[in-house]
Amino acid sequence: MTEVKTSVITRGVIENAYTYQEYRDMIDERMAQGKTTGDNHSEAMLHYTKMNVHRMERQDKRVKLIDEVKAALNGVDRKLIWLVLTEAWCGDAAQSLSAMQKMADYSDNIQARYILRDEHLDIMDEFLTNGKSRSIPKLICLDAQSLDVLGSWGPRPANAQKLYDEWRSVDGIAYQDVAEKLHKWYAKDGTKSMQAEFAEKIPEWVK
Repeated sequence: MTEVKTSVITRGVIENAYTYQEYRDMIDERMAQGKTTGDNHSEAMLHYTKMNVHRMERQDKRVKLIDEVKAALNGVDRKLIWLVLTEAWCGDAAQSLSAMQKMADYSDNIQARYILRDEHLDIMDEFLTNGKSRSIPKLICLDAQSLDVLGSWGPRPANAQKLYDEWRSVDGIAYQDVAEKLHKWYAKDGTKSMQAEFAEKIPEWVK
């Protein structure tokens, strides 16, 4: 894997990023104030955030790592930082962050940290989906010492992305209907597709 240097991810960004628990606590604090992350604190965005808190709580309890990803994580022999761009109102993030954290927790060599997309658009714009979309979550795998970029993942598993694109292409379909279909897919999949992709990517990242 060719290592790529990016000047926008600095040591300061890493040091000021949230741990998973700090991220969860921050969301709870903002919800108590009638706010979410970002600038849009509408009833709709607060509703999405409330639903996402429930999703993360459920995922924290239910997500179990598959054997293939455990094997890949056992092979991580260098210190890594997984920097994750996210927002509290993002449903895809709520479905994925718990699994990311459980994978990081499994390896002594991986440290996961979380930053808000809209506070770090300079970073987001270097990791656009299809070169144009600021889709999240986006996990960036970094060498912990050099901060070289070793790879990235996101915003959703490839088979979920394919379905999402198909659903969005239907004339007249409401985004909320697409989101409902997507969350049903996530519930049925149980992060297995995501973990399978990480099982393939992790060995490439640590070559």
